[in-house]
Amino acid sequence: MKRNKKILILCGILVCVSLAAFGVNRYEKEKERIKNSDEMIMEIDSEQVTLLSWECDTGSFAFHRDENGNWIYDEDGEFPVDGEKIKGLLAQFEQFGVSFMIEEVEDFGQYGLDEPVCTVRMETASESYEILLGNYSAMDSERYVSIGDGNVYLVKTDPLDRFSVEISDLIRHDEIPAFADVTQMRFSGADSEQIVYEEESGATYSSEDIYFVKREETLLPLDTYRVRAYLDVIGNMNLRDYVNYKASEGDLAACGLDTPELSVMIDYVKTEEDTNGEGEETFVLHIGRDPAEREAEHGENTEDDNGEPVYEEENDGEAGEEEVTAYARVGESKIIYRLTTEQYRELKEMTYDSLRHQELFWADFSDVYQIDIGLEGQNYTITSELKNDNRIWYYQEEELDTADLRSAIRGLRAVSFTDRTPDRKEEISLTFSLDHENFPEVRVQLYRYDGDTCIAVVDGKTEAFVERAAVVDLMEAVNGIVLK
Repeated sequence: MKRNKKILILCGILVCVSLAAFGVNRYEKEKERIKNSDEMIMEIDSEQVTLLSWECDTGSFAFHRDENGNWIYDEDGEFPVDGEKIKGLLAQFEQFGVSFMIEEVEDFGQYGLDEPVCTVRMETASESYEILLGNYSAMDSERYVSIGDGNVYLVKTDPLDRFSVEISDLIRHDEIPAFADVTQMRFSGADSEQIVYEEESGATYSSEDIYFVKREETLLPLDTYRVRAYLDVIGNMNLRDYVNYKASEGDLAACGLDTPELSVMIDYVKTEEDTNGEGEETFVLHIGRDPAEREAEHGENTEDDNGEPVYEEENDGEAGEEEVTAYARVGESKIIYRLTTEQYRELKEMTYDSLRHQELFWADFSDVYQIDIGLEGQNYTITSELKNDNRIWYYQEEELDTADLRSAIRGLRAVSFTDRTPDRKEEISLTFSLDHENFPEVRVQLYRYDGDTCIAVVDGKTEAFVERAAVVDLMEAVNGIVLK
C-alpha cells in the first residue's frame, strides 16, 4: 500500500509540473507574440553612412569618412582602408530582411542579446543605428538580432559572417594588373636586362618568338612560354602578407628595399577594366632581401688582384636549398609584403638564360626543307617537298617517317649554358636549311665532353651543355633512317 501511495504522489507531482510548464508556455506565447515575417527592418543607403564601428570577438573597430568620402581608420589615420570592403560590410543593411519576428520581448537574455556576440553602430547625417547580434539558432540556421525597437528578429543573412574580421582583412592592398599586352620589361639591380615585344621580327627564325632580350642593337629571341610563365608568377602573387603598411626609410632599409636586389618594370597596355580607358602603364615591383641574411650567405668578402670583390660562400648546402627572408614593394607604395622562398626564387629567374629557349633548335619543321647530317665521318642528306601544304620527307628518294628524328631533335635541350670551347671529337652535326630570308641555314654541332655530357655549338658559337643520352637518341634516330 505504501508503495502504491508513493507512486500516486509522484504521478500527481508530474501532472502538476506538466500543467505548470504548459501554463508558462501559454503565458510566454501570449506575452511574446511570435510570427513569421518577410519584413525589411533596415534599408540604409551605404553611401550616406559616415560612421561605422563594431565590437566582436576579433576586436573593436571604428571608421569614419573624410571630406572626400574616403574611409579613415580611427585608430590610425595612415592605415590604407579598402573602401570596397567597408562598402561590403554596409551593403547587407541596404535591404536587411528577416524571416522571423518576436514582438514585445522582455527577456533578451534568452536570445543572447543581453551580452551580444557583436554590436554594430552606424551613423548618417540624420540617423544613428545600433544592431546587436545574439545567439545563433541551430534549428533555424539563423541569428537573433535586435535593432532597439523592442523586438527580436531571426535574420536571413548573418552579419557576423562579415564583421568577424581582423584589421588586416580591411587593408587596401596593392593590386597587380592583368598583363594582357606587355610591350616591354626592364630589370635592374644585381642583374639587368631589357625585354622588348616585337611581332614578325627578323631576329628569329620562329614566328612564335615575340619577346627578345635587347642588348645594344641586338635582339636575342626568348621562349614565349617562359616569358609568359614569368609574367604569371608576378600576376598570381596575390600580395596579402604585409609586414608594414606605412614603411619609413628605416623600414625599407631593414627589408633590403632601400636598394632593391631586383626591380621589375613592366610596360603594358591598360584595358578598360583596369582604368576605364586604354593607354600604356608601367607596373613596378621591387624585391628586397634581409640584409643580415644576405651578408651572412655571402660570407666575408676579399678582393682579387684587380681589386674586385670575391665572396666566400658559407652555406654548406647546394645553392637554392636554404630558406630566404625576402620582401616586395609595389612602386612607391608604403606597404611592404613578405615573399615566400618559392616566390623569391621564381622572381629571380629573369635572366636571359632562364627565359631563352632551352631547345637547341626550335623552328617549325614545316619551315625546314632539308637536313644535312654528319655522323661518324659520313654525310647524309634528307630532303623534302610540299604536297598539299604537307611536307613529305625523303632519303635517297625513299619516303620517310621522320617522327623519331624530329622527336630526337626536340630532345636536344640545354642542361646549362656555357661558352666553354669543345676540345674532344664531334659526335654528330645537323645543318637545317630553312625557308627564311634572314636564317637560310642553322647549324648544330655536338661534341663529346664527358661520359654524360656533350657541348653544343650553334652556328659556330658555343651555347650549352646537353645530356649525352639525348645525343645518343639522335644518333640512333639517324641510323634508323640511313642504315635501312
